Amino acid sequence: MAVKSNLKNMALCLFITCFFCSAILAAVYAVTKDPIAQTNAAILKESVSAVLPEGGELSGPQPIEVGGVPSEYYTLAKDGKPVAYAVKSVVSGFGGPLEVMVGITADGVVHNTSVLSHTETPGLGAKCNTDEKFMAQWKGFDTKNKILKVKKDGGDVDAITASTITSRAYAAAVSNALAAVQGNVSAASGASVQK
Repeated sequence: MAVKSNLKNMALCLFITCFFCSAILAAVYAVTKDPIAQTNAAILKESVSAVLPEGGELSGPQPIEVGGVPSEYYTLAKDGKPVAYAVKSVVSGFGGPLEVMVGITADGVVHNTSVLSHTETPGLGAKCNTDEKFMAQWKGFDTKNKILKVKKDGGDVDAITASTITSRAYAAAVSNALAAVQGNVSAASGASVQK
């Protein structure tokens, strides 16, 4: 004899299905939580070292507001004096959040940048961390001599081909990091970052 279909049986089947799916998702989360956290920590450590000059003592993460968003920065010091900062900057790109680590020397020059994460369009905006020409222009970028905008907007930043929105977002991330260092970090550490 077949089970008669009624509201009570349908609700019970739905509950059991949802319970098992939730249990599977919880198990997958528990298994992947630590490896994901370790991978993200390794990416962060690698990015910090990639954007700062070599040598010196690196501080732990310090809280800061970058572009109105809570973030963190690291200070590189030599002989007790800050020589550079690594600032995490998050902005909205074309496809979603674009998270960039920006290395800034004590004299206010961008030492280097590194993409921590992005959701940009593959083959277009995603080139923000693979296009060598785009990435190389940030090394030694000095806002005293260059304008931190894409060339299309009257600046000195070469945009990624067909990815102006991503390029603008990247420039905004760097600009926000510079502003945070010039305002908040230098005042807190007693050092003066030149504008």
